[in-house]
Amino acid sequence: MAKARTIHRCTECGATAARWLGRCASCGEWGTVVEEAAATARGEATPLPSPGEVAMPIAEVDPEGAPVRPTGVGELDRVLGGGLVAGSVTVLGGEPGIGKSTLLLQALSRMADGGTRCLLVSAEESREQVRRRAGRLGTLAPGLFIVSETSLPMVLAHAESHAPDVLALDSIQTVHDPDQQGAPGSVTQVRACAHRLVRLAKERGVTTLLVGHVTKEGTLAGPRTLEHIVDTVLSFDGERQHALRLLHALKHRFGPTHELGVFEMAEGGLVAVPDASALFLADRRPGAPGSVVAPVLEGARPLLVEVQALVAGDASEPPRRVGQGLDASRLTLLLAVLKQHARLAVGRADVFASVAGGVRVSDPGADLAVALAVASARRGTPVPSDTVVVGEVGLGGEIRQVGRTGRRLAEAARLGFTRALAPPSTPAARGIDVVGVADLGEALVAALGPVRQRHAA
Repeated sequence: MAKARTIHRCTECGATAARWLGRCASCGEWGTVVEEAAATARGEATPLPSPGEVAMPIAEVDPEGAPVRPTGVGELDRVLGGGLVAGSVTVLGGEPGIGKSTLLLQALSRMADGGTRCLLVSAEESREQVRRRAGRLGTLAPGLFIVSETSLPMVLAHAESHAPDVLALDSIQTVHDPDQQGAPGSVTQVRACAHRLVRLAKERGVTTLLVGHVTKEGTLAGPRTLEHIVDTVLSFDGERQHALRLLHALKHRFGPTHELGVFEMAEGGLVAVPDASALFLADRRPGAPGSVVAPVLEGARPLLVEVQALVAGDASEPPRRVGQGLDASRLTLLLAVLKQHARLAVGRADVFASVAGGVRVSDPGADLAVALAVASARRGTPVPSDTVVVGEVGLGGEIRQVGRTGRRLAEAARLGFTRALAPPSTPAARGIDVVGVADLGEALVAALGPVRQRHAA
């Protein structure tokens, strides 16, 4: 009898090799290459099955598709475009301790109160631990059932016997399939378990929620195929030291991915924040040097954030460039542009820049705000408290237009700001005076006044 052909696969990255290796040639991990059976081609052609459904003109397809089930958590429904779709599979990713289980428990409890049959499979905590958290959060809904299980066949058996409308698994990295090689959380296990759960969701129309962890780089742990086979990937992030939490949709097959959900972690769980801009600026100290307000976009949602900068005295060691909530390399680039095109050199001084409130900003529209905050801190001159700043800074020192400036300025006007520094091509906005600045030199004069001689480079 012919021996079955085998291959060797890395349990971390999924790369294959013809023979066993002590170290994976793809990801460099040691001791992760295991042997597994390879799929073999059949000698005879398999008869084709009869089609399950009849092809039809695309114009006759019902665009609504499966019904949407609201979760009862307003900010979550905002990101999902109204709620969860029947038969869909959603992955909720985030760092450990950020609040994924809390958000999941609150959503399941509110859906259960509305008559939805929900089953929570806790693969990381015991039922007693989840019960204590639910009691603290006030989420003891009678229609929410819970089971503690880590074996995939048992999870499927519970789903079969309970027949829930919504199945939640916390988390996908701790469930294992005895028929597959590798430890729980490995590439092989995560891929096999996810495929089986997706199959269950599509065959039974069960709305499935999977909690996933993220790596140190901020990406979803496990194979990339996990993101491809599911319908929706949500990212739940924030700084642990701050109460603010942000929810983004990285992938959503049933709607747009530009919405943003904002929560605040309180003693009673996650609380929706309808006016995030006011929360970010609540403790702002107007008239302080080094403080600039910038209207940024998180998805399609405009937010007003405070960009702060501190320029310390000349250092004896190589100067430090530290950005908190900002891209550090972008901060270094802006300092070089300030020196080259605005004659504002920080010399060997340490430069620290941050976004107050624990939010991380990657919007290029905050470039001008960062540059003006550094200049304000260096000169000791505050930017007027009624002014917001928006614009991308080019390598030539020019101020460039950014997307949806009108929505940004409308949000600033709503919160009482009356003046905005923006690129010259910015159209007029209602309730706010737009001052066009073509380059960093003009922006410095408009924000801080003419430079004094002692500040010249």
